[in-house]
Amino acid sequence: MTINQIVSDSISIHQLILSDQNFLEKIQMAVDICVQSLQSGGKILLCGNGGSASDAQHIAAELSGRFYYDRPPLYAEALHVNTSYLTAVANDYHFDKVYSRMLEAAGRKGDVLIGLSTSGNSANVVNAMLTAKEIGMKTIAFTGSTGGKLSSSDILLNVPSICTPRIQEIHILIGHIVCELIEKTIFPKDEGI
Repeated sequence: MTINQIVSDSISIHQLILSDQNFLEKIQMAVDICVQSLQSGGKILLCGNGGSASDAQHIAAELSGRFYYDRPPLYAEALHVNTSYLTAVANDYHFDKVYSRMLEAAGRKGDVLIGLSTSGNSANVVNAMLTAKEIGMKTIAFTGSTGGKLSSSDILLNVPSICTPRIQEIHILIGHIVCELIEKTIFPKDEGI
């Protein structure tokens, strides 16, 4: 592909989402679920692999640090950031258990799990979603077009593409939208300031 084709492909997926009112409403539902959890003393936990792990950590940092303006931190954490834990559980149990086991320790009813997987079939993310549901957490999945095994999440944000880079570009766009709207809702700021 040429640079023009790559950019054009990305723009076309953005346009598909912009014209899909149902998809936009699901993003708002994800925001609402996160706001409700955070305002009730809950937390947002995120997980993914590779680029999706990076996106999970990026979103968690925007919430726990700040997004557009200074305000109190929000409890958000990517489940893979403790490498000693991650490698121990992967070695002693199985890599498929690294996120579900951490949820058993840290997840509480009313918390939110956001799982990112372009295929929707990453075993450790799927297992985390199942554990989250058992705990009573709300689940949000960022996936590619089919949704894969993560289709049973409370909210499925399945990007209309099968191309991993394009899916990940939209995932971080959705993550930024969610962070911005959570921040504005929980910490409204006078626009004149």
